[in-house]
Amino acid sequence: MAALQTEVVQNRLNGHIQHQSSNDGLDFDAIVIGAGISGLYQLHRLRQLGMKVKVFEAGSDVGGTWYWNRYPGARFDSESYSYCYSFDKDLLDHWTWTEHFAGQPETLRYVQHVADRFDLRRDVQFHSKVTAAHYDNNARCWNVFLESEVSFSARFLVTAIGPLSTPTLPRYEGLSSFKGQSFHTARWPKDGPRSFEGKRVAVIGTGATGIQTIQEVAKTAQHLHVFQRRPNWSVPLHNRPITSDEMAQIKTTYPDIFEKCQNTFSCFLHTPDLRNTFDVSPEEREAFYEQRYASPGFGLWLGSFADTLKDEKANAEISRFVAKKIRQRVKDQTVAEKLIPKDHGFGTRRVPLETKYFEVYNQPNVELVDLQETPIVRITEKGIRTSEKELEFDLIIYATGFDAITGSFDRIDIRGQGGLQLKQHWSDGPQTFLGITVNHFPNMAMIVGPHVLLGNLPRSIEYGVGWITDLLRYMKEHELTKFAPTDDAVEEWTQYVIDIGKGTLSSKVDSWMTGVNSNVDGKQKRYIARYSGSAAAFRERCDKVTAGEYKELELL
Repeated sequence: MAALQTEVVQNRLNGHIQHQSSNDGLDFDAIVIGAGISGLYQLHRLRQLGMKVKVFEAGSDVGGTWYWNRYPGARFDSESYSYCYSFDKDLLDHWTWTEHFAGQPETLRYVQHVADRFDLRRDVQFHSKVTAAHYDNNARCWNVFLESEVSFSARFLVTAIGPLSTPTLPRYEGLSSFKGQSFHTARWPKDGPRSFEGKRVAVIGTGATGIQTIQEVAKTAQHLHVFQRRPNWSVPLHNRPITSDEMAQIKTTYPDIFEKCQNTFSCFLHTPDLRNTFDVSPEEREAFYEQRYASPGFGLWLGSFADTLKDEKANAEISRFVAKKIRQRVKDQTVAEKLIPKDHGFGTRRVPLETKYFEVYNQPNVELVDLQETPIVRITEKGIRTSEKELEFDLIIYATGFDAITGSFDRIDIRGQGGLQLKQHWSDGPQTFLGITVNHFPNMAMIVGPHVLLGNLPRSIEYGVGWITDLLRYMKEHELTKFAPTDDAVEEWTQYVIDIGKGTLSSKVDSWMTGVNSNVDGKQKRYIARYSGSAAAFRERCDKVTAGEYKELELL
């Protein structure tokens, strides 16, 4: 493959390949990788600039996260009407959500509707996995290579590959030896099981996807073994259908909804209480926690006291409350203790939301296996062998998470100036400018890359896409063909992200938000992988760059 790529690049330089574009010999003005929520919106905005754009998508349809994650129970943890696109009023008026927190099938239909409504599919090439992207400094373009060994060139490259799109499997021996069905939640087959009647099922992992899957599997499985690697804090989702009157009201208040998202810390419909934890009496504090626990969505996590995620004593207090709730909901107190995290406080990792998840362990057909006490030795032909015995299963579900944030970049051979590999450039942690551009990788922009706000993603996506679009508009108006951040700009922004992360409790724990993944070689060192400041401060810094006509970028 490498030899072929080198040959194709050289042929381009020699003029041996005929290109479709008539202006500069390139196939496209821009190539976008990924046809999820971010890739489709970027395509729409670049079309408005009059650019010739192609989107390459590995799957067979649009949807991104909502195309791949079709496991039972998959759904929003953000309110549906805050997660959707905000850029088109007619779209907002037309689409009707059926639940406050929509499930995967409905969300996928929504993204498909957007693609059809704006005729986006004609510029998307499906079944096209990008394996490499190499920058040609002489031609100031990117050569993008597909798994099919076909390549295309473009002036600009935009990655829309998502922070949670590269699934990881555990490192157990014998993964391929199991004779029954097995798959990762993020690669659930289109015709995969929806009912588990009469089946003996194993679910490995109790993170967000594991919790959602376990809730559904437990309803019908003959027997379910949950293999817990480490427990996670989780609180009720409180989902319910949206009535027609409610939806009509939502449609009239969309401007207010999106304005509120703009003004909250991480673009969710939840704001922290201005008081600190110990400003109120124990009785008031308990009543406040109860109210937030009973509210929908991230009310308890993002709507709690102002010092909850900064002060260890304050965090211990809310952790005590949630632990009490788990003990109340799980009858067997030995099991309850195993479900309560001891290695991190509430909210210091992203909090999964659930619907009667803890009650699942009261069912006679569900058994919890604590892998800290009873580790998995290997996967066998018939099932799973632990340190105690072999268990037989019909289906093994791996809810073992993702190689987050940088993992999707690592899977593509991205090379910038002088053949520098992005994976090598980020070997000690990502280095970016605004989480959008990378030094030594000209004309490449990232939507929701490292060092950006990972809150309510569509809100971050729309802003990021808008910033990239404004940059490319500026370049078009000034007849420029190359942009790249200076080393100083990258060093300053990266250090800024690191510095603001130091004050948070989340930076002190191992999670995908701090770059740690025991399933991936080289991902055991903790670093600051995301921007942890406010959305308003992030936008202010980015807007200042735009207003200053991109002085932090080298423009040619």
